[in-house]
Amino acid sequence: MATEYDVVVIGAGNAGLTAAATLARKGARVIMLERHNIPGGCATSFCRGRFEFEVSLHQLSGMGTPEFPGPLQGLLQGLGVRDKLEFVRMEDLYRVMVPGRLDLVLPADKGGVIGALQGRFPAERENIGRFFDLVYRFFSEVISAFYMKDPEVTPEKYPLYFKYAFRDAQSVLDAHFTDPLLKLAVGIYWCYMGLPPRLLAFGDLAAILFAYIELKPCHIKGGSQTLSNAIVDSFIGNGGHVRFNCGAEKIIVRDGAVRGVVTEHGDQITTRYVLSNASPITTFLELIGRDDCPAVALDELKGASYSTSFFTIFAGLRCEPEAVGIAEATNFICAQTDFDRDFALTRTLDCDESAFIMSCYDVSDPGFSPPGACQCAIVAMKYAEPWLQVPPERYAAEKYRCAEAILRRVEAHFPGFREQIEEIEIATPLTHLRYLAQPGGSPYGFEQHVKDSSFFRSPKPPLKGLYCAGAWYGQPGYQPTLASGVAAARAILREMKAQEVKP
Repeated sequence: MATEYDVVVIGAGNAGLTAAATLARKGARVIMLERHNIPGGCATSFCRGRFEFEVSLHQLSGMGTPEFPGPLQGLLQGLGVRDKLEFVRMEDLYRVMVPGRLDLVLPADKGGVIGALQGRFPAERENIGRFFDLVYRFFSEVISAFYMKDPEVTPEKYPLYFKYAFRDAQSVLDAHFTDPLLKLAVGIYWCYMGLPPRLLAFGDLAAILFAYIELKPCHIKGGSQTLSNAIVDSFIGNGGHVRFNCGAEKIIVRDGAVRGVVTEHGDQITTRYVLSNASPITTFLELIGRDDCPAVALDELKGASYSTSFFTIFAGLRCEPEAVGIAEATNFICAQTDFDRDFALTRTLDCDESAFIMSCYDVSDPGFSPPGACQCAIVAMKYAEPWLQVPPERYAAEKYRCAEAILRRVEAHFPGFREQIEEIEIATPLTHLRYLAQPGGSPYGFEQHVKDSSFFRSPKPPLKGLYCAGAWYGQPGYQPTLASGVAAARAILREMKAQEVKP
């Protein structure tokens, strides 16, 4: 193995992969270190019996349509992997259910969403129209101001952005709607962000609604592991080196700048640039250490809290989805309409009332599972702390008790589900902690409060030669993290070019 590289990438999650591939395609000498034996981080799969279970992807945003390609199309094309992947479009956004009170499917287009909501809530017909008009006009301003990089972003030019961007989503929902069931139906995507609307910026809720409605939700043929493998192949094909089962032990810092990386096996790599896909807690406190860590980085960590993890049931069924009444790929199942109550339950072991998501990829992709079978991922948001308090001798019993509570509720909506289970695997937040090696087992990174917007963070690296990317440094989700890796790689390339032209 060579001992000197232009860039060392730590972690082969979404952002680490796209950063490494971008750098390699531009001719940089890059090595990527990954502690796991496969690439992907959250974007991966595992096998049980005849099933290959998808770990994390519910709905991919950003691909767009053939007529209107989304930003993710161009990103994947730029990495040389677009033509190696097949995407399956989902016709609906989701089905949202509250037992005995609400059962509604929202199509994946603006007119369909508005029509479905107005049909179910006729008394709020005008309110629904006004809300989605606001979402679209607001996000049009976001596109013009930031995606098109307008040099003059002023309140006069972008009044909706300055009025609503940092308002909490709950206050905007309350200003438009009176029926709590309607608020739930519109705001349920908060589960993809990890914070309830009261703590979530309206700009984030508007962005996710706009992205899925206009750019359409989709899934990857073969699952997210196919995406991760394709990017690694592109990276290696362009001269990149990757070491699996080999994490980073230390980032060497001298004179306020990155000088190298020591692997967990004791190998020392000389470099001037490090791209960390690990969390800031791992990067600054463990890999760099307090003595060499810039004060500004430590200050940012003091006010941050990591987000929720998950309690997940992976179920392989010996039947096709329609046999148990599963008609939608994405299903949100809630016990009540109180967002804050649902969020409070994420800090408990209780699963009797917790909101959960059930994804069945075979609805949109009939070939996803073996013939005559299907698989479901059932996910409840849960923080790690309550699970860390469970005594080891009680852990298995508690895990199965919680799974039983969720399966009872699934059975109530989809009769016959339980008797069709052929394979089942249960993952608690501690499972996610083990495999992700992220604080709290959180795929979402830090909690994305209004005050934690990336607009309030300095884009300048806190340490010369150190760049970071991923959910911990911006927005969670596949599209944002894939894009963040490319952005960080471009920043490194600009700096490398600037250093070349210096006298």
